[in-house]
Amino acid sequence: MDISKKMENKKQFFKDTIGWGAGLWFVGWVLGIIAFMVVAPNMIGWVVSPIGILITLWVLIKVIKGENLNYYLKIAIAWTIIAVVCDYLFNVLLFDIGAGYYKLDIYIYYATTFVLPLLVGYFKTKK
Repeated sequence: MDISKKMENKKQFFKDTIGWGAGLWFVGWVLGIIAFMVVAPNMIGWVVSPIGILITLWVLIKVIKGENLNYYLKIAIAWTIIAVVCDYLFNVLLFDIGAGYYKLDIYIYYATTFVLPLLVGYFKTKK
C-alpha cells in the first residue's frame, strides 16, 4: 500500500470516528435541547433516542465503509467515548445538571452507541 493510500485511509478513519461521532452526538444534543422545550425533562432521552438510533443506523449503513469488524469496533469505542465525554462536559457541567443526568435512558443510549456499530459492522462484513 502506498503512502497516499495510507493517508487517505487515516483521513477516512478520522472522519468515521471523530467526525461522525461528534456529529451524531451534536445532532442528539440539539434534539435534546428542542425536546426540553416540548416534553418533560425525564422524557427527553426516551423521545430523542429512537430518532438518534435511526440517524445512527443510516450513517452506519450508508456512509461508513469499514472492511472488517475491527474497524467497527474502533468506531464503537470512539463514538462511546465521545458521547460520554461530551455529555459530561455539555450537559452535566455546562447545564449544571449534576449526577441526576445519569438515568436508565442515558445508559441505554451509551449501550446502543457502542452496540450499533458492532451489529451493523457484523452484518456488513460477514462473508
